[in-house]
Amino acid sequence: QFGLSLTGKPLKLKGEVSVGQDSAKLKSVQVESNKIQFAFKLDTLGYSGLLRFSGRLAKDTLAGDCIMPDGSWQEWRAVRTAAFGPQPDTGKVEPPLEMISRQTFPNKAYAFEAAPQLENVLVRNATIWTSEAEGTLEHADLLVVDGKITAVGADLDFPDGVREIDAAGKHVTAGIIDAHSHIAIAGDVNEGSEAITSEVRIGDVINPNDISIYRQLAAGVTASHLLHGSANPIGGQVIAIKLRWGSSADELVLEAPPTIKFALGENVKQSNWGEKYNTRYPQTRMGVEAIIRDAFQAAKEYREAWDKFSGLPQNEQARTIPPRRDLELEALVEVLASRMYVACHAYVQSEMLMLVRLAQEYGFMVRSFEHGLEAYKIAPELAEAGVGVATFPDWWAYKFEVYDAIPHNAALLTEAGVVTAIKSDSPEMARRLPQEAAKSIMYADMTPAEVIKLVTINPARILMVDDRIGSLKPGKDADFVIWNGHPLSIFSLPEQTWIEGRKYFDISTDLQMREDLQTEKSALIQKILSKSGKKGKPALNDSGEESSADD
Repeated sequence: QFGLSLTGKPLKLKGEVSVGQDSAKLKSVQVESNKIQFAFKLDTLGYSGLLRFSGRLAKDTLAGDCIMPDGSWQEWRAVRTAAFGPQPDTGKVEPPLEMISRQTFPNKAYAFEAAPQLENVLVRNATIWTSEAEGTLEHADLLVVDGKITAVGADLDFPDGVREIDAAGKHVTAGIIDAHSHIAIAGDVNEGSEAITSEVRIGDVINPNDISIYRQLAAGVTASHLLHGSANPIGGQVIAIKLRWGSSADELVLEAPPTIKFALGENVKQSNWGEKYNTRYPQTRMGVEAIIRDAFQAAKEYREAWDKFSGLPQNEQARTIPPRRDLELEALVEVLASRMYVACHAYVQSEMLMLVRLAQEYGFMVRSFEHGLEAYKIAPELAEAGVGVATFPDWWAYKFEVYDAIPHNAALLTEAGVVTAIKSDSPEMARRLPQEAAKSIMYADMTPAEVIKLVTINPARILMVDDRIGSLKPGKDADFVIWNGHPLSIFSLPEQTWIEGRKYFDISTDLQMREDLQTEKSALIQKILSKSGKKGKPALNDSGEESSADD
């Protein structure tokens, strides 16, 4: 029990608390209507920091919650025993604010004090999902040396200098690959001002400090394909990354053939944008086809103009004005030359067939349809054209053009020979991609070995990096995940996530980080509160916002 005394005007209060012979001045007293907030520190109570109180007045009783210095909560209640009266100021001087945080990589929560070190490891006695012809191996080992997988099998030799990990009862998969993601991008993912924006590049705006990187490492994701949005028939150039948390933007980049984002359907004809957005061409599906065709015809003529100029003798080139450089068309010339591939947002089978035929006419390659919820209707045609599909397992009915979606899409495409991936398009869904893929077992009787490929080797094939990642095979990058149970179970968690022989996530370290962060947060809040409310300095409320109190 303690005594609470308040003095001053109703909206500008001061006060103190007392316990026996000891007392302490209240800090950051704030009053609004019948609500009050204040804080104090009193060593007699045995706490090392500020106690923060908030409560409401009902008749002669104040009641509410108190946040303790360690961040825990307790209830409190005070009953009026006397009328307001003046109280002396203790004149207590708070110590100066000190820096109690530390530099980390990245400099935010769940970061490393130093980059993960390259380790040679032997994962012993696990159930290993190879995503290769060997299938799933029971009681098998995985040997990693110098960031590469060097052997997979039973009873592997134990070389010198290798750390052994006992994985008995656990499962090991290749790192999960998200074929369609929008994480780690600074700002929006769309450039919606024009219908064609092929000059913009996601690679210029990678944000390596996005906490989604760490959260997805905690879900076993090791690589993501960062796509431009779907506001344009021809959007921006995209990029693939490995989730090397704590690295720079350049260090995240996964070397892969360049890709550009196209889009068809409701988004690009601005069907659901509102009444203000009905003037940008195109506004119809036929218009979308026409503008893409016009763009490639312009790119073809642009290439011919440069070829003609480059073919001139050097002395004649010096007397000739070269063609005007156009960054939009230069990107499309790369597509025509098969040095850049198309990943196209699409739902409706007629539009997908349209783009495949247009690509065949102009000689470029559609590498994948993103979403592709009606792709099952044209599975043989897509297989013949070599087009992959990155789809949802069971998203439908969220707009008109997805009404024909079925949960058997991935299974029917796989059966027809189409390289198929389950992707997220969502920072939240990316944290449970294996479980999303597992829905194809329930709906379509796919085997677990086929399903795990939907989030490992198949997205690697779509990204054209399957020679390096996507499966557990000697010679490939050591991107793997150790699960505490069956990787397709909703009850399983990744215990460790490794990229190229470096451990970027460990569940035991994560649990310790949570405690450390709570301790650090509470200490920082205490430091801030201890300095707030001084003359000339604004007080802070619990949300860190300035208050008008001057004490």
